[in-house]
Amino acid sequence: MNGFLNIDKPSGITSYDVIRRLKPFLPQTRIGHLGTLDPIATGVLPIAIGHATRLIGYIRDNTKEYLAEMVLGSISDTQDRTGRITTISREPVSETNISKALEGMVGEIEQIPPMYSAIRHRGRRLYELARQGMAVPVKPRLVTVYCLELQEVVQEHEQQMVRFRIGCSSGTYVRTICHDVGQTLGCGAYLNSLTRLRSGPFKIAEACGLDYLVDNPGELRTRLLPSDYPLQDIPMVVLEPQQIWSVANGSPVLWPRAKDNELYRLYDRKGHLLAVARGQTNENGQMLQPEKVLTRGLK
Repeated sequence: MNGFLNIDKPSGITSYDVIRRLKPFLPQTRIGHLGTLDPIATGVLPIAIGHATRLIGYIRDNTKEYLAEMVLGSISDTQDRTGRITTISREPVSETNISKALEGMVGEIEQIPPMYSAIRHRGRRLYELARQGMAVPVKPRLVTVYCLELQEVVQEHEQQMVRFRIGCSSGTYVRTICHDVGQTLGCGAYLNSLTRLRSGPFKIAEACGLDYLVDNPGELRTRLLPSDYPLQDIPMVVLEPQQIWSVANGSPVLWPRAKDNELYRLYDRKGHLLAVARGQTNENGQMLQPEKVLTRGLK
């Protein structure tokens, strides 16, 4: 079985737990996930199966979209509700000031990843160091917030809750966005809940619940998306029969319209994906050099 599953991850489990629960139904099959969701987060978690795991690096649309809820007036050492909470202020913040603080996060920004994250420092995960009470310098990263829309501000049990929708680049920590908004407002803030609405071409409306698939494993094949589903922005080339053997053996094939360093999806006439190749020029002309060869083709 080869392809992608669009899973709606439930809260309370890790991204790898999703793979662990699916693995018994996919014995001797490689499985991987695209982008990690924290245990408290729900929503879109694309799962690559079989040959599709070899194509993850070619997915160019890595933008993410989330619906988030943050709590104002307190901070957390993990920047979300799972950490040690410290109250800073009970004074409500005006919706105008909240909107301005959110607007200030839009664009290309420098973000310092949280200590409770899977980023490595000298071979060790930051969260491992944090659990031992160690703090190390973390280099800021450039991330892009494409849009950030305030949804509503509500008062619940003496807490001011802010719900917003955010579109951002891969690698953006939404809980750090919440923390930084709280710093801007001077009252503190932490992430209370998070739902991923979209990961590249994978959308929440088309996602399948994990529990449903585990209870109905016969649906796995029905729900499977083609291995080329997230690669539609890469140009497609249908090979001549005599070219297929060369590609299967990793050899370049002539294609006059190949552009240097451009990626291409290579298919046989039956529509099976055979390889991902890169355009190059050599003494024979414009060539397609296979980079990832899937000799049996992927349906």
